[in-house]
Amino acid sequence: MSSLLDPVRRGIAHASEETRSVDPVEILEYDPRFRDHFRLLNLEWIERFFQIEPPDREILEDPETHVLKRGGHIFFARLGEEIVGTCALLKHDDRTFELAKMGVTPSAQGKQIGRRLAEETIRQARSAGASVLFLETNSRLLAAIRLYESLGFMYFNPPPSHKERYARADVFMRMEL
Repeated sequence: MSSLLDPVRRGIAHASEETRSVDPVEILEYDPRFRDHFRLLNLEWIERFFQIEPPDREILEDPETHVLKRGGHIFFARLGEEIVGTCALLKHDDRTFELAKMGVTPSAQGKQIGRRLAEETIRQARSAGASVLFLETNSRLLAAIRLYESLGFMYFNPPPSHKERYARADVFMRMEL
């Protein structure tokens, strides 16, 4: 026997299937063709919530020198033909790396792209022999903090000199690898 709610239930089922489906996202290593995407995706989120700071300018203007030549990596998320996200893995020393400069364009948020970028960054840090992966963020970025917690990052109190790097950083997290 059919109910008056059947069309509504079918609509809800259809909507929930769409919500759960994840568009195919490809995670790519740095390529000079994507250099501007690294800068623009980061400027997009930094300027929306904060102000650009000197360490931002340094990395975004010359990622080859400040990330890649120092043993780090930059990853990009491509959805279809569009670069929609990025994340950097900064090398501080042979055992300490930083997950940094992660941004996903607003139109692609909610598709697990940040998670995919973070997972690739963690995988690469492990592969490079890191024992610690840390990050700095801001308490206003609740979705990002929830993501980091779900990946296993734990809160820590860095030394005072570390806290001076970014004025906006008020949450410090790390993961033992």
